[in-house]
Amino acid sequence: MFYAISYDIRDDDRRNSVSKILEGYGQRVQRSLFECNLTSDQVQKLLEELEPFIDTDEDSLRCYPLCNACSSNIKQLGGLPITRDPSYYIA
Repeated sequence: MFYAISYDIRDDDRRNSVSKILEGYGQRVQRSLFECNLTSDQVQKLLEELEPFIDTDEDSLRCYPLCNACSSNIKQLGGLPITRDPSYYIA
């Protein structure tokens, strides 16, 4: 499934750690926004990996699932191409 993941993290070290982890799961489309094609197991693993770096009192991380019908209706002006589900996966 296609996910848009955004974050707002105050601390530079925590923010950099979150960013590096997300780079392993998807494509950065803005400074604090990633697009990812993930299975439900991958989403769970990702959130577990990110949890230690989120201070819930001052940070925010959101993971928005978009169904195939919704993601096919995304409109874009400029920037990188919208992340699409690859036809193959490397495990």
